[in-house]
Amino acid sequence: MEGNLLIIEDDAGISDMIADYMKKEGYRSTVVREGSSALDVFRADRYDLVLLDLMLPGIGGMDVLQQLRGVSRVPILIVSAKDNEVEKALGLRFGADDYIAKPFSLIELSARIQASIRRATQYSIPEGQTSAPQAEPQLLTLGDLVVDPDNFIVRKRGEEVRLTAKEFQILKLMLQHPSRVYTKAMLYEQVWNEEYYNDDNAINVHMRRLREKIEDDPSNPRYIVTLWGIGYRLGER
Repeated sequence: MEGNLLIIEDDAGISDMIADYMKKEGYRSTVVREGSSALDVFRADRYDLVLLDLMLPGIGGMDVLQQLRGVSRVPILIVSAKDNEVEKALGLRFGADDYIAKPFSLIELSARIQASIRRATQYSIPEGQTSAPQAEPQLLTLGDLVVDPDNFIVRKRGEEVRLTAKEFQILKLMLQHPSRVYTKAMLYEQVWNEEYYNDDNAINVHMRRLREKIEDDPSNPRYIVTLWGIGYRLGER
């Protein structure tokens, strides 16, 4: 099996369709049809990705998203008919890794699932291993930030800052090339590993969320500076 999926979707037709298609792609799926039991089911097994519908009976999808993010960094892909920028931004702000609107192509959904799992595993630590096998980790620093790229750890003034996989990749990429200016297209293609189609929403939301976590004043950032009309560069070094 390529992976284990948790599908949180109240529409039996949609959830069964996704599960059947992903089975052909080599995935095992567990389906939950309401939000109240989602966290218990998630804790009962080890999942590689969660597909989460926003419109759930009882406990809503956003509440489930926050519950999951409170206990895990597993990739979360929102699947919802709420196809507007507000819902997208809100979902990403609360910790979702990607968003796909209904109706969707199963081929596209499968590609997004594979990409999300691939990105997450690039920065995961093998089971039972708490540090890199080499002698010392190569740390990256930026002002009060210390980044351990091997162990997916960011600290600010000694306190750990919890980042999602994409937030971590953005920060790591820029720290590894401190003198480079990154356009949104460059960031998207190197972090998302997909061709950029002038959709600024994903970059804007992730950059805002990253700044809210690492900056003392996100509205006046000093670590990641915006070059209007161009992109981003590192500030304080």
